[in-house]
Amino acid sequence: MIDVRPLTLAFNGVRLEPLAQHHADGLRAAAGDGELWNLRVTSVPTPDDVERYIDAGMTMTNRVAFAVLDAATNTVIGTTSYHDIVPEIDRVEIGYTWYAKRVQRSHVNTSCKLMLLAHAFDTLGCAVVGLRTDCENFVSQAAIARLGAQRDGVLRHHALRRDGTVRDTVMFSILRAEWPQVRAGLQGRLAHHAGAIAC
Repeated sequence: MIDVRPLTLAFNGVRLEPLAQHHADGLRAAAGDGELWNLRVTSVPTPDDVERYIDAGMTMTNRVAFAVLDAATNTVIGTTSYHDIVPEIDRVEIGYTWYAKRVQRSHVNTSCKLMLLAHAFDTLGCAVVGLRTDCENFVSQAAIARLGAQRDGVLRHHALRRDGTVRDTVMFSILRAEWPQVRAGLQGRLAHHAGAIAC
């Protein structure tokens, strides 16, 4: 049975550390890079809601939330989480992920996913890692598919958006047997990013 606990992970110039209230100003600045809270298909907090957002991430019983930092500057550039943790079946999901606009489509997301997937499969012993996104978030769906995750299906009328509409949720997963191929693909993608280091 997996035992998911807060921890710090670092790789390729990116550091994940347990989300805490001292990250509030940095998270607010990251969200302000592109005014990400205006995106209908994400859950990025408004500037006034950052502390509550962090508190929710810290107190949810089946979630381990991380601040994403540029390791060289200690600048907060986003957040991500393990969530919907089901120890009895060795399952976690990776989500609640967003990054400052300036680091989107850089090495950051690939590095974070490689760290989180490696910890889930190689250290925790997960049997499966899930990922989910809004049915209208086509950028996120494409990014998840590029990881090598398999599309499992759609949960219709599944979750409330902040604008009051109800979304369908697209579900993806990676099985333990698929992890070596997914890892090789992520390592290959990082090799093409400027400044990537050997895995």
